[in-house]
Amino acid sequence: MPSARAISTAALLSTATLLACSLASCAPAAQDGSRRGDGGAATEGRGEARFREQTLHWRDCPAPSPLQGGGEVPAPLPDGTRWQCATLRAPLDWEKPSGESMGVALIRARSSGGAEDRIGSLLFNFGGPGGSGVTGLPGLAPGYENLRSRYDLVSFDPRGVGDSRGVRCLDAGAAEAAETEIDDIPDDGGDESEALAGFHRLTAAACRKNSGDVLPHVGTAGAARDMDLMRHVLGDEKLHYFGVSYGTELGGVYAHLFPDNVGRAVLDGVVDPTRDAMEEALGQAAGFQLAYEHFAAWCAEQRCTLGGSTEEIVEAAVALEAALDEAPLRVSDGGELDGDELIDAISGSLYSRRLWPALLVGLEALTRGDGDVLLDLAETLGQHGADGDPDDGTDGTDGTDENASNGSNGSNQNDAFRAITCADSSSRYTVAEVEEKLPEFVEASPLFGPALAWSTLACAGWPVPGEAERPDVSAPGAAPVLLIGSTGDPATPYQGAARMAERLGRGVGFALTYRGEGHGAFDSGNACVRDAVHTYLLDGRLPERGAVCEAEQVSGGK
Repeated sequence: MPSARAISTAALLSTATLLACSLASCAPAAQDGSRRGDGGAATEGRGEARFREQTLHWRDCPAPSPLQGGGEVPAPLPDGTRWQCATLRAPLDWEKPSGESMGVALIRARSSGGAEDRIGSLLFNFGGPGGSGVTGLPGLAPGYENLRSRYDLVSFDPRGVGDSRGVRCLDAGAAEAAETEIDDIPDDGGDESEALAGFHRLTAAACRKNSGDVLPHVGTAGAARDMDLMRHVLGDEKLHYFGVSYGTELGGVYAHLFPDNVGRAVLDGVVDPTRDAMEEALGQAAGFQLAYEHFAAWCAEQRCTLGGSTEEIVEAAVALEAALDEAPLRVSDGGELDGDELIDAISGSLYSRRLWPALLVGLEALTRGDGDVLLDLAETLGQHGADGDPDDGTDGTDGTDENASNGSNGSNQNDAFRAITCADSSSRYTVAEVEEKLPEFVEASPLFGPALAWSTLACAGWPVPGEAERPDVSAPGAAPVLLIGSTGDPATPYQGAARMAERLGRGVGFALTYRGEGHGAFDSGNACVRDAVHTYLLDGRLPERGAVCEAEQVSGGK
């Protein structure tokens, strides 16, 4: 099963394609001068001024590169607006701005409104970490068309991602080999768990070989500093921002580093900044379990054949996973559906309430011996091979290659996820520590807990020390930040929004509750949530404190 933070981007972007609609770690403390008004005056003497004085050269966007996932040139928007791309130059090491520089890939669509109505640029990060904003924004832009009336829509590949010095680790052959050689949910309590840890150490060595020069500099704090440079070069006095999932952590770290530069900001699907990596994974186990129970209750209402009650339908999924883990099921194209892929299909489908009917059909088909629907779901939603424990392995070599890339679509999102996560988090868990915590994960979720527990080994053997156990998002004096928490969010459980609000500081974090399902509320299409976001970003008016948006009733059926 994928780590929830990792699959956020893949699930959001792939689901958007599937449905032809939008779905939607830790940072170091502030360094010298970082909390001053323009975030850079104190360090310009060390070489930062050369970056702040640059001019961006915008051009029509080319087709995405292989590290961005490939594909076609982004199509113009319905009004004919063409997508423009540029490269921002930034220090590779923000602590040594006179040293080597790197390029940060940007994309934008100009505002559709007149100059008198334009507020500035609205910067997006859709999550991950590891997702390319250059490829993500064009696919999701229709959902943000109202915001384009007053903003240029802008996104980017964060450092280490895609065309921003994308991290490369294991080659594609080694990645494919692990599909059968490495069990990412060990069940023997010995050799399999040690093999998984060994695989992570192998991956770390490959990352060091192929991208060792950039690994120390891909953390969230560096990306936040890049965003403030973008703000300045784009000509904006304040940074206006929309972050989803991991993008909320990035937004919180930005607010901490540059509180005086925060403009109108929305954080949707909020990461809990109070938890370390193990605590976060345990919270996600409970979050996915709750989301599946909500699905099961709906399934029972539909009189599905999986069971007559929530409890029976939950138990049915656990039994199906165990059976597939023991004996994978052959599907019509000659492939196999195993227990990991079943969990992938279920977890991916919980990211959007609109996918519940497809999941219901797939599970019912599985009980009849047909795994085609669920395998299609797992692959289409980007879960298979798009997680925090990439489906990489060893083919008898060290697994490194000059063209290494292991995303399910050819992108480097898996490698970037690992690199950014391990640069941020100082946690380095051992097999013994995971085994000790495993009963708590199983108690939180017998279905999702084991996979999430073992996913915490991902930074084993990482060659760069992480910054801290938890991100610092305290931002006293910053402008209000609108935080949206969904009560049925599997990946970033609802409590995270309140905890982020508390950590940002009094008068800064402003939480809005969405009583609904799925990861991220804005892209659920809920009119109340959309109105609240539009009103704040376009007119500067926040909803009343304690405001709640109720999910619209969605008809179901088989």
